Amino acid sequence: MIPRDAPFAHVQRLSDDVGIFEHATGAVPERHHGYCVDDVARALLVVGREREPDAELCDLAVRYLDFVVCAQGPDGRSRNRLGLDRRWRDEPGLLDCWGRALWALGTTAARGHSPAQRGRARDHFALAAGQRSPYVHAMAFAGLGAAEVLAVVPADRRARALLAAAAAAIGHPGPGTSWPWPWPRLEYANAAIPEVLVAAGELLGDARALDDGLRLLRWLLDEQTLDGHLSVVPVGGRGPGDGRPGFDQQPIEVAALADACARAWRVTGDPRFASGLELAIGWFLGGNDASCPLYDPQTHGGFDGLTREGCNTNQGAESTLAMVATLQHARDLVPR
Repeated sequence: MIPRDAPFAHVQRLSDDVGIFEHATGAVPERHHGYCVDDVARALLVVGREREPDAELCDLAVRYLDFVVCAQGPDGRSRNRLGLDRRWRDEPGLLDCWGRALWALGTTAARGHSPAQRGRARDHFALAAGQRSPYVHAMAFAGLGAAEVLAVVPADRRARALLAAAAAAIGHPGPGTSWPWPWPRLEYANAAIPEVLVAAGELLGDARALDDGLRLLRWLLDEQTLDGHLSVVPVGGRGPGDGRPGFDQQPIEVAALADACARAWRVTGDPRFASGLELAIGWFLGGNDASCPLYDPQTHGGFDGLTREGCNTNQGAESTLAMVATLQHARDLVPR
């Protein structure tokens, strides 16, 4: 049964007055590992997507936004790791955390729970949006933040330039049908790549990007479906000829597919993408290679990965937020 609402109890358990703890043993936060912008940005993103947040979620959004803003350098680059002693462990850069911060800031600028929150996020999005990362995944995450801004302010010049740059960083699919992926291997959060192209097609009027994105997403769904369920890329990636299934499978791969399918379904109305979204939700509920649910209904946490023997039962921030993000899309599949 598909839940009607994404559960936030474990997100709240993992959070304190600073941010969200990265790791957990079982459902118990491992506080000594501290925090990272990658996860706090994910948390800000999913809380921002809630249509009717309660007071506690609104309070979490304020804390998460504070964290992401404090991680920024003066030129918009982002630090990533904060220790329990409240000291940053790294210097600002343009890694995935920069892209995820932009994704979260763009989402908050578009959907934040108050005018003040939206304005603050918009200002810090603008600060970071002038940067360009040499890493394709970072650019893809940043481009998804730009797409959020453009959905409400279509003329925003910084967001338009950033989304166009993200699409250009990806390039075009290969000419063949057996492996059209632009690179020799699938890596992680793969569906963010075609999602950015679909977003560029929709919001920038780029018909070539839209066609490329839809083609890649359809192929990616086929590549990650086995015997009627998702069989997603494992930690080590997947190349042409690699056998399936592969382990350990990560929830972030499924969440990326859910996001991309939800966007493609909205843009095209193609039921293939609605089916892909159902497969992603089903993966967390046991429709996977180990027939093992990765959603814990007692804690409302998400398990950290899928192994050949079953689930890794630790419930860290990344996996829990991937589960929450995926189940949020169930609202579009289950009528109220």
